[in-house]
Amino acid sequence: MDETHRDRDAEGRARNARPRDGLGRPLPYGTPGVERQPEGVIRSPDETLREAQRLLDAGMPFHAHEVFEDAWKSGPEEERELWRGLAQLAVGLTHTARGNTTGGARLLRRGASALEECARSGGFVEPGEFGDAVPYGIGVGGLIDWAQELAGRVETADGQAAGARPVDAAGEAPCLRPERR
Repeated sequence: MDETHRDRDAEGRARNARPRDGLGRPLPYGTPGVERQPEGVIRSPDETLREAQRLLDAGMPFHAHEVFEDAWKSGPEEERELWRGLAQLAVGLTHTARGNTTGGARLLRRGASALEECARSGGFVEPGEFGDAVPYGIGVGGLIDWAQELAGRVETADGQAAGARPVDAAGEAPCLRPERR
C-alpha cells in the first residue's frame, strides 16, 4: 500500500504545512509565503483587536479571522458570539478578496446578523439602537453597516455574483474600533 505523507504539527495533529499567501490560499511547497498565524493563542481582548486590525489593514483578513477564532474559542461564553461574528466578517472579506463574491456576501451578512443578535441579547445596547460601541470599543453599528454595504456591492440585485470580481482586502478593511483611528 502506498501511504500518503500528511503534514503534522509538533503534537502530531494533521496540519497542512504548505506556505500560504496573504489571503490564506495554499501555495506550492517551496514557494515563499506569508507567516501563518499561530493557533490557540490566548490574548486579551485589546491584544486580539489590535492584532486583528493590523492584519486587516495589511490585507490579510484570513489571518485576522484566525485571531478572532482564538478569542472565540478561548474567551468567556457570553462573548463567544461577538468573536464568532467578527471572525465571520473577516472570512467574508477573505472570500470577496479571493473572488468568491457569493460566498463572501453570505458570510458578511451572517457576521453582521451575529453582531446584531449579540448586541441585542448581550445587553451591549438597546435593541435596534446600535450606538457607536460594544465592549472593548468595537464599533458594532459601523461594522454591521460596512458588512451589509460590501455584501450588497459585490452582488447584483438578483443575488448573483457581480462578475466575481475580487475586492482589495486592505482597501476594504473595516475599522474595528473607530475611536482608535
